[in-house]
Amino acid sequence: MLILWIALAVILTVAACWCYFTAQRLNRLHIGTDAALSSLQAALDRRADLVGVLVPGAVADARRAIDVPLHPGRFTERVQLEHRISSHLRTLEGDPPELLERAIFRVDTSYRFYNDYVTRTRALRTRPLVRILRLGGTAPLPEYFALSLNDGES
Repeated sequence: MLILWIALAVILTVAACWCYFTAQRLNRLHIGTDAALSSLQAALDRRADLVGVLVPGAVADARRAIDVPLHPGRFTERVQLEHRISSHLRTLEGDPPELLERAIFRVDTSYRFYNDYVTRTRALRTRPLVRILRLGGTAPLPEYFALSLNDGES
């Protein structure tokens, strides 16, 4: 009988440790997702600012894009403005300045990092045992930022 109690205690300890470490991992993933989203917003704002300076007809679209914060639920609005900025980019004649090329590269990199964090967070959050035990807490499931990078940006 004592062996049964010891085995039960070991199983419960292992389960509690798994829950604790999984919740900690989810917390780190959510923090990383938030940081990647901030980085993406900074990169998009910098690119919009540069396009607004370099392309005279893009000033209004660039200002509107910078005024739209990247919050889940408002991604569609920002994506539409980013597509307009991309169309302004295509009107640039010749090679873009090096500063603009770096800004475009940062947008591409930030975009990929953010969506990678979203993929990893969603993969862990949607596991059945994690959902049943509510290890993700009350944080909303992160959304993908669906910016098409093949529309002239890269």
